[in-house]
Amino acid sequence: MNTKSRSDSYAAAGVDITAGYRAVELMKSHIAKTAVPGVMSDIGGFGGLFELDLTGINKPVLVSGTDGVGTKLKLAFLLDKHDTIGIDCVAMCVNDVVCVGAKPLYFLDYIACGKNVPERIEQIVAGVCEGCVQSGAALIGGETAEMPGFYPEDEYDLAGYTTGVVDRDRIIDNSKMKAGDIVIALPSSGVHSNGFSLVRKVFGLSGNMTKLDKAALTAANTQLGGRSLAEALLEPTKIYVKPVLALIEEVAVRGISHITGGGFYENIPRSIPDGLGARIQKNAVRILPIFNMIAEIGSISEHDMFNTFNMGVGMSIIVAPDDAARALEILRANGEDAYIIGEIIESADKIQII
Repeated sequence: MNTKSRSDSYAAAGVDITAGYRAVELMKSHIAKTAVPGVMSDIGGFGGLFELDLTGINKPVLVSGTDGVGTKLKLAFLLDKHDTIGIDCVAMCVNDVVCVGAKPLYFLDYIACGKNVPERIEQIVAGVCEGCVQSGAALIGGETAEMPGFYPEDEYDLAGYTTGVVDRDRIIDNSKMKAGDIVIALPSSGVHSNGFSLVRKVFGLSGNMTKLDKAALTAANTQLGGRSLAEALLEPTKIYVKPVLALIEEVAVRGISHITGGGFYENIPRSIPDGLGARIQKNAVRILPIFNMIAEIGSISEHDMFNTFNMGVGMSIIVAPDDAARALEILRANGEDAYIIGEIIESADKIQII
């Protein structure tokens, strides 16, 4: 740690350089867990170095994705729980790039805060590192920016960036999709990281909460199977990279959608070409209890629920009918309780939920 770099004047303005150094030291053990072949640099340099192994890849294409966590962060602030929110940040990026068949290689994070509390930064980065481990990506760099006067002292923003690689001839681009293809669902772990502005409005989490409110938020809830509302809402976004990569090694996948903001209506059509549409069987969707709670308490229409939330489906995968059974077998062998929710039809509408 640098012991000579300190500015009393900068500290008086609200920026503690030494806190940044301490945060880096605290996070190093977590970052070490994410190391994969190709990592060529340690944290602290001006750029993260990664040597690309192109074994078995004839025409390498780099695929990049970036995202944040959104207003789910407000719940983390409220509960003073910061060790899982980083998983969400990684998930939102790596789940996107795997939709075209890319294997995530590395990840970088950006944390902007009102005050650098090293122990809190360590918790955030520990979650980022766990997400990287789950996806097989290395954390090779990042930035923590202390910005007093821009963010409140107890708040921060978190965003990330990933790069993956895929062979050009194996990019999943929906060009072979046909009517009759099968839509497979991969279950979500909960609300994931989308729709939290509406979630906070429904549950009255937008303003300052009293101790009684917090007690209710953390109490066991029978509608949620004994879990608290806080646990259900803060449940990290599921990372689908490893099971999806295992699937595409053996099955010719024709389309993948990461169900994020905009729910079914916005995201499933993104993997479907013009002239075709997805017919989703509403009764086949295994809706999680948290979504029934949101709809009931918020008096939210069924359409708006499917147009805002993942409803229990974090990712949809489209395969040929002859490949459906094998696809389900592979996904289940890799820890995903996958199931069929619909089929592809000839249609001017990209999606129908019936």
